Amino acid sequence: MRGALNEGVRPREVFAWSLYDFANSGYTTVVLTAVFNAYFVGVVAGNASWATLAWTATLSLSYLIVMVAMPGLGAWADARAAKKRLLALSTAGCVAATAALAWAGPGGLWIAVPAIIVSNVCYSIGESVVAAFLPELARPEALGRVSGWGWSFGYFGGMLTLGLSLAVVISAQARGQGAAEFVPLTMLLTAGVFALASLPVFALLRERAQPRPGAARPQGIGAVLRRLAASLREARAFPDFRMLLLCGVFYQAGIAVVITLAAVYAEQVMRFSQSQIMMLVFLVNIAAAAGAFAFGFVQDRIGHRAALGATLAGWIAMVLIAYATRSAAGFWVAATLAGLCMGSSQSAGRAMTGALAPSARLAEFFALWTFATRLASIVGPLTYGAVTWITAGNHRLAILVTGVFFLAGLAVLARIDMRRGEALGRATA
Repeated sequence: MRGALNEGVRPREVFAWSLYDFANSGYTTVVLTAVFNAYFVGVVAGNASWATLAWTATLSLSYLIVMVAMPGLGAWADARAAKKRLLALSTAGCVAATAALAWAGPGGLWIAVPAIIVSNVCYSIGESVVAAFLPELARPEALGRVSGWGWSFGYFGGMLTLGLSLAVVISAQARGQGAAEFVPLTMLLTAGVFALASLPVFALLRERAQPRPGAARPQGIGAVLRRLAASLREARAFPDFRMLLLCGVFYQAGIAVVITLAAVYAEQVMRFSQSQIMMLVFLVNIAAAAGAFAFGFVQDRIGHRAALGATLAGWIAMVLIAYATRSAAGFWVAATLAGLCMGSSQSAGRAMTGALAPSARLAEFFALWTFATRLASIVGPLTYGAVTWITAGNHRLAILVTGVFFLAGLAVLARIDMRRGEALGRATA
């Protein structure tokens, strides 16, 4: 490990940094993907005709807030050398809001909606800020493998939290309890795992940036919007980074579809049972952990652009298999391939951002990457939903259309010159 790290970085710092991915992955796995989303629709909103729309609209609003606010927060964190402080605040906010979901019972939209918005905004801020530490920890030639360590830890964290939650669910159902009784316990469990597993990062990870005198936090929505516009405008000086942002919008839109709607596709098209869907989530997480860890070494060997290109080709193959297969076995193959590509492509995008971002503006440029991925999280699922609506529920066509996002990402990726981009980043450090 030491050969992959910058001078003065201890392996325990990287371990603590990776544990943050372990800590926060339970939130996305349990709250957004496997448990609370269905609970929101079926129990909190009472299976109303508008319930699914309310869930997707709530998530979209949270992503919109992150898109607008994150670049300004990132610039402030760079100027004040306050990445760790911002990480602590966002972690506390996500943990508290996740715990608050335990009080969202039937008809409890009044607490569920704001708690989801706050928790998802804080989660997104933390995900962006912790990523900005990557170039401070890893040598330029080792960004891929170190990023992969973090992502692989993250998927295991998601599996741990999901496994503990499933134990709670199975035990409660054996006693005859309903979702309104056991889902709140899973929210408290998820919040607790996040809080405990995140502690090492605050104890061991160092803030190496130096504050810039006279820096001030943006005030008011007008200042925030001006900061966002300024960040996007100033990124024009880094054409390859801007191409990476566009590439990220496309391929992350496809990934967002898989994360948000894979369970729906499995149920509606493949007729999977709830237990099969849960096993599917575990399989995808195991494959994603393996893909993130192993492919990081491949990325450092063959280069960032070639590595990301290979994963996008894998995503296209996955879409074609999922579209064409009529058998459960074929869909399990597609799910395994999706997991491998998910871990490697998300890790590769983070490493590429670290390679192209100027070292004095890491939090700001990772915030722009977050802007791109959250925009993708709105565009991808809405496109899928629109296709199913227009075609009266044709999920196969919708998943095939999702492949266009990966093709577009591959086309934009071909225009990125990593040598030029890395040289520009170093020149403006």
